[in-house]
Amino acid sequence: MQRLCREPRGLDETIMMIGKQKPILVTGAAGSIGQAAVAGLMGAGWQVRGFDLRPTSGCSESVVGDLTDAAAVHAAAEGVGAIIHMAAVPDDDDFLERLLPGNIIGLHHVLEAARLAGVPRVVLASTGQVVWWQLLEGPWPIEPDAPISPKHWYAATKVLAEAAGQVYARSHGLTVVALRLGWFPRTPEHAVELNETPRGPNVYLSPGDAARFFVRAMEAPLEQGYSVVWLASRPLNQQLFNLDPTTRLIGWEPRDQWPTGSEHLLRQAPGSEPAGLTR
Repeated sequence: MQRLCREPRGLDETIMMIGKQKPILVTGAAGSIGQAAVAGLMGAGWQVRGFDLRPTSGCSESVVGDLTDAAAVHAAAEGVGAIIHMAAVPDDDDFLERLLPGNIIGLHHVLEAARLAGVPRVVLASTGQVVWWQLLEGPWPIEPDAPISPKHWYAATKVLAEAAGQVYARSHGLTVVALRLGWFPRTPEHAVELNETPRGPNVYLSPGDAARFFVRAMEAPLEQGYSVVWLASRPLNQQLFNLDPTTRLIGWEPRDQWPTGSEHLLRQAPGSEPAGLTR
């Protein structure tokens, strides 16, 4: 049986290190979690090439482009040391008009660009929605190798992203980390929804914890191959995701807890409950 989360071993020829001489390409760099990645990496001394539909603030280089434009994606991947692929339609939407081009065609272009440019390491954003029914019904905490039970078409695109990452790791020698993200609120309304959902504070992902993870994901000596890990902050009262494999593989541990890092979103939402008063 293939191991989705490998234990780190001593350095050998299969271990890949990423140097700071080359920039890190962050797709979706102008988005909420993309900005957390940019801030963390830049603060740790990395060069960052942001790729998004609009200019990216705070990075070394900003490339405006569309994931469906293969030539633009390939050009952005030239000369980078790693790719952090965050760009996507972030929830359920029209499949043919939005999810197919943004989450599947774009994924293809990013992985092909990594292969052709010889980029050794790729971090792919996935989601907890790929194990939706276990998230709702248990058992908990959910392991990275738990059976897939996607919520709907958005989650299905992320199941494909994980499968494609495995293909490129096994067939083309990349180091690919599929990153199942916790709940990262993007708007005041999103933060209120999290605050009022019983599981929300237990699957929250703060900007600070995300930023620190992306730094460690570039610093960590990783074996060539494929891994799946969870990324979430400390739960408020119940551990729903098993973060131990993340700590072992990447050397990262969460520091924050809901609502750290998202207080401003709650303050911007009229009529929201005070921060921390969750059900």
